[in-house]
Amino acid sequence: MQDLIRRRRHAGFVGRRDELGAYRANFGIPPEDERHRFLYHVHGTAGVGKTSLVRRLEDSAREHGALVAYVDEAVNSIPEAMAAISAQFAQQGHVFKALDRMLATYRQRRHEAESAVVAPEPGVQPPSAGSMIASQAGLFTLRMVPVVGGVVADAMDPAQLAQGADRLRAALSSRLRNQDDVQLVMDPLQALTPVLVRELCEAAEAAPWIALFFDTYERTGPLLDNWLRDLLTSDRYGELPAATVVTLAGQGSLDARCWADFAEFVEEFPLERFTAAEARSLLAGKGITDERVVEVILRLSGRLPVLVSALAENRPTDPGAVGDPSGTAVERFLKWEADPVRRSAALAGALPRELNDDVFRVAVEARATELFAWLRELPFVRDRAGRAQYHDVVRTAMLRLQRTNSPQRWNEAHTRLAEAYAGWREAAGAGMKPAEQWSDDTWNALRREEDYHLLCAGSRAALPGVLRDLADACDCGLTVARAWVQMLLAAGEDTDDADLAVWAGECRTALADESDDESDEQGIVRVLTLVLTRAELDRAGRVLTLMVRGRELRELGETDRALRDYDAALALSPDESRAHFGRAMTRKRMRDLAGALPDFDRAVELGPDTEWFFAERGDLHWQADRNEAAIADLDRALELEPDTAWSLAIRGAAKDDLGRKEDALADLDRSLEVDPDYVWALVRRSDIRLALDDNDGCLADLDRAFALSPDSKWVASERGDTYRILGRYEEALVELDRALALDPQYAPVLAARGVSLHKLGRPTEALDSLDRAVELAPDYAWARARRVDVRLRHGVGGHSADAVFEAVLADLARCVETGYSPGWALGLRAEVHLLRGRPADVLADYETAPPEVRTDDIWADNLSDAYRQLGQFDRARECAELLRADDPIEADGRLAMLTSRMLGTAEAAPLWRRVLAYGDEVEPTSAIAVHCALGDWATADAGLADYPVAEISWQDRATLVYYLREMSGHRGADPTRFELRLRRAQEIMDAR
Repeated sequence: MQDLIRRRRHAGFVGRRDELGAYRANFGIPPEDERHRFLYHVHGTAGVGKTSLVRRLEDSAREHGALVAYVDEAVNSIPEAMAAISAQFAQQGHVFKALDRMLATYRQRRHEAESAVVAPEPGVQPPSAGSMIASQAGLFTLRMVPVVGGVVADAMDPAQLAQGADRLRAALSSRLRNQDDVQLVMDPLQALTPVLVRELCEAAEAAPWIALFFDTYERTGPLLDNWLRDLLTSDRYGELPAATVVTLAGQGSLDARCWADFAEFVEEFPLERFTAAEARSLLAGKGITDERVVEVILRLSGRLPVLVSALAENRPTDPGAVGDPSGTAVERFLKWEADPVRRSAALAGALPRELNDDVFRVAVEARATELFAWLRELPFVRDRAGRAQYHDVVRTAMLRLQRTNSPQRWNEAHTRLAEAYAGWREAAGAGMKPAEQWSDDTWNALRREEDYHLLCAGSRAALPGVLRDLADACDCGLTVARAWVQMLLAAGEDTDDADLAVWAGECRTALADESDDESDEQGIVRVLTLVLTRAELDRAGRVLTLMVRGRELRELGETDRALRDYDAALALSPDESRAHFGRAMTRKRMRDLAGALPDFDRAVELGPDTEWFFAERGDLHWQADRNEAAIADLDRALELEPDTAWSLAIRGAAKDDLGRKEDALADLDRSLEVDPDYVWALVRRSDIRLALDDNDGCLADLDRAFALSPDSKWVASERGDTYRILGRYEEALVELDRALALDPQYAPVLAARGVSLHKLGRPTEALDSLDRAVELAPDYAWARARRVDVRLRHGVGGHSADAVFEAVLADLARCVETGYSPGWALGLRAEVHLLRGRPADVLADYETAPPEVRTDDIWADNLSDAYRQLGQFDRARECAELLRADDPIEADGRLAMLTSRMLGTAEAAPLWRRVLAYGDEVEPTSAIAVHCALGDWATADAGLADYPVAEISWQDRATLVYYLREMSGHRGADPTRFELRLRRAQEIMDAR
């Protein structure tokens, strides 16, 4: 039956036969054929039948076996467009599980990234939930869009944008912990679109074609243009199935800035008004053949398809039934309707922007309340997501008629509708906290329509309150802000109020998005600046607007401007807890933890029952290593909102840092019970399990994290580093290489990879990886320290020993400067100084070393050697004796060397023999030096011949050269014999 009905509709469809024929023929042309078209553009003025043609094209695609999705202006963001496509494919039996799961995660993480909202002040309308930080990252690749009139002229230079992006990423990292979630929030398109592409590829395996339609593109184009262009023409998001056909339908031409380079690939379907023949054909199909009637309809409709269809609907049989040609178009639409109740209902139904049965009953008079089903069948009424909506051309005319015919009835009707929406809004918000209401989509939509009707009923009086609501809408994020600006635009057009139209136009310009990304959060700042500079706000409204703009500026990295807004808000309302909290969050973003704390304290004092205040202050304490204070705040946060996964995870981290591993594990276990997919908590728990020697549990957590985030560079890096710590270096390389494939500039991964290669005996590759890590992060001391390890173990990184030593000293110097393990860095630098023959530098380092590492027993071995080389023999002996308790071999060796230097080789012989008495405890390097000192050349030569080069570090081999060179100058030494062995030791040292 459905197929027969579809065929009959096609048979009765008038005009556009060329377009329909070309589109149908395209399905018979393989995608590889140059004649095949991938992109169609239907365009023409309102009322020419674009949507009707698109629906016929959609039916045609279905007839050819295509999976079809249709998107129109109902979407306010690209993720919403993806969700709409996914939902429609699911109805056709192809569920996009991965995309749906990721979209759900995206929405959840956006909410998690919001700033907390405070309890309302007495008598003050509460502020709404924080806008989604997720959509704010798009700024950092944008060029600014100026506001009409130049109200907001501020622009950020590239350096500011880069710094702001870094600060935003750091803040999100602090909040979300999982770097994949941070990336999802920072760049949702890059995270979500490849998943959509993969889902479409899988769907294409089960269907011959995929057809995507984007209607009302004059409204959605500015939002979708760049994304669709990249999706269709580049590999930024992956490769679309070749059997994908996309249709765009809108009033104007495609934006040349976006599509100019691809114009030759776009098949244009320009639609004009019906020709006289086409209009006559439609009328004939309705049984209207009387030439007098036809002429009236053609004249009144201007051959605009929607008007021709509407005027023909009642099949008038004489010109009088059509109406007086001098009347308005609306009267012509309804002249055929003899029933005054129905006529009145059709007019009243145009007052709301969209209708369901409840709205219809409020809009119409009492005797027409049962006519909603009849109304939905009118030719100019379409169904959109279960709601009725008038065609724009017809509704505009009907609104103008009612507004001009009876302004009083116009105001009364809109007041009645505003009151109805207010009642529905109150019912929808029952039981919600004030902050939750603005974040609730249903409540928000009802408030928006209430404000629309208030503006229509009395735009000037209602405007200040509506603009206050606009600040609340901006507080909810860019998608909600767009919807409110669209409402303002509609109200300006529908009321014909010039002031409101100017306001709405400036807001639209301020919110304009010309980026390659989904959003321009700077637009929210511009809109709020308009509200602050142009609107008549009361004190509470001004405070709210300043706080919201301050929050947006903070998330954009403009922390100085954000602080000024919070200061201004607090000047107006000193006890506004949210302003104190926002200023604290801004200072926290600036890493001014000490400056943030007083504001956090004041916010907590003013809002003692606000969970987020305690949670964020607890996070600040944790970041400042005040773990006990962090735990106390997080305890309170969890009292207010039990089982909050984020708070449990941070408290677990604080307990872990205090060494309370088991308690930390319990918190992270609970966090993961609340949110089993909390990847950051899984990775943190894996660290604790590793520390508790639960290697299986550690790897199980990382495997789970990988299953949840298979494309996560962060999870790959954590798995790789864990394998490295466990000594499973080959597996570590697999994971680390996978992380680098996702982000080649990931310095920590490059460093961990270098260490793994080092452990696998691949020093050249190891050094290359570590070099890249240090190049990306010059102050990355851990990478520099590991580079020192590689160079001293293998002697790589220079054409000579001096070059290697200089490179090692440069890295150690940076480690000292950055405070990285100063005892290790200074001690090792002293050893290198000695090998280079610079004993004075050892003493200089000792004099400037931090107090905690400047003790004689720690430095005893290096000081003994330095004093000996400088001829300060008493000090050298004192330091050597300090070694005896911990390392008697080293103590005896240094005393033997000192005696040989002072008295001669013969006098030192007993001490050298005492060293040899330690047997196998004496390392090969030291043993060879001792045999040379004793003149046992045969044994020394045997040791040199059998020297285990591969097992002995390059530093130890350099130490042998250092020993032999010094010994050759001692009293009683035979320089010639030492020279022969020294050359052999040098050869061993040079064996890289």
